[in-house]
Order: sequence, then structure tokens, then C-alpha cells
Amino acid sequence: MTATSEADARYDALLARAAEVFPGVDIGRPVRSRMYRVVLTALRAVNLKVDLDVAGKENVLPGAGVFAANHQGTLDPVVALMSTWWHVVAFTKAEWFEGKSAVFFRWMGQIPLKRGDEASTAWALEMASYALDHGAKVGIYPEGTRGPSRTSLYRLHQRVLMPLIEAHPDVPVYAVATTYPEGSGFRRKARVRFSPPLAVDPRTMTGDEIVAVIRDALVELGGLTYVDVPAFVAKARADREAAKKTGEDAPAPDA
Repeated sequence: MTATSEADARYDALLARAAEVFPGVDIGRPVRSRMYRVVLTALRAVNLKVDLDVAGKENVLPGAGVFAANHQGTLDPVVALMSTWWHVVAFTKAEWFEGKSAVFFRWMGQIPLKRGDEASTAWALEMASYALDHGAKVGIYPEGTRGPSRTSLYRLHQRVLMPLIEAHPDVPVYAVATTYPEGSGFRRKARVRFSPPLAVDPRTMTGDEIVAVIRDALVELGGLTYVDVPAFVAKARADREAAKKTGEDAPAPDA
């Protein structure tokens, strides 16, 4: 069996398993989407309406890489690609593959993930490993969800981040900080910073040590304030405070 046929067989097996992990959900062709370049071209057109300030692209080496990023808005994975032709796939909430925006995530070849679901996590990690093995870059948002403050970084989770890094100890890991400074007019401002490859090695460092390196890089790149609580907890607290002011019931936390 040739390397190409082995890769095809591996990918087909992953797609077959996806039908069991995400029953009734059309996830498209993660990593291998044939529409990726088309969407990327369209994103460059969107760039006309977003005032992008990007720095550090030269730090990113050709080939596979892990992008550990902060999470501030729905546009995060989009703005990071507007000025590049990199092939980047990101872990994405499986719910996004069922709504009105599902076609976008399918065409981008993103990797669906059900938070808290072991079968989904295992499958998503295998698909991400496939992407890295074939030279793609994988984006991950270790905060898990968006926090209430756009100037803060919340506690990073290791559940998906560390298994991915441990399985690919020689793949460079980068911090990617995206922030949205206050702007004016019709152009939205976005600031993206890419770090050089971080000094992390799962063969000699603990998960806590690696996460600390990523955390500190994101704080420095983004000019963020670190908050040592999970984003979903901070979000729930903020919702409760807002509810007290309005006299309404706070929504359930987005865990």
C-alpha cells in the first residue's frame, strides 16, 4: 500500500467513525475540504472591511504547527487567516455544524468537538493528528469558551491541548493572540500577534509547565490580564451580576 493510499484509508476510517460520534450531523470533510481555498479567497475580500494589524507571521515555520490561541470572538479563527494562505483547521464546537453557519465550518474543514464527550474528544484528537501528520496547522482555544472580558485571558484547559502536544512532540507550538481594540467608523479593528515557536517539550516538561509557557506568551502578546478561573465560571458570574441589576434570572453557564 502506498503512502497516499494509506492516508486515504486512515481518513476514510475517521469519516466512518464520525457518523457514529456525530449521528445525523453533516460535518463535511474536516481537514480535507475541497472548498478551503475558495473560502480563504473570500475571507481576503472580507479583509476590506476589517482593519487588520498583524505581526509575527515570519515567526511561523512552514509545515505543521499547533496554534494555541485566546478566544475573544467568533471572528478569531477568521482574522488570523485573512493575511495568510496557511492551511489551518481548528477544533470547533459541534453545535456550529447544525446551525445556519454550518456550511461555513464544513467548507473550512474544521474539526467538530462535543465538549465533555469522551468519544468526540478522542475522534477530534485523531483527526487533528491526521492534519498535523499531513502538514496542516491546527488551532486550539484552551480557554474552552469566550470569557466576559476582552482584556482578559482565562484559565487554560489541558484536556485537548496536552494530548495533542504529547502525541506530536516535535511539532512547533505557537501562541496566537487576537484582540479587538476600540475602533471607529465602519471598519472593525483586529490585532493578531504570532509568537515564535515556544520553548515547550512534553518529553521533559509537565502539562502545567507547558500551559504556563503558553499562558505567559498569550498574556504578553495580547497585552492581556490573566484571570485564574475558567472562562465559563467567569461568564456565569458576570451573567449573575447583570441579572441582579436587571432583576432577571441569569442564564445557565456555558460550560
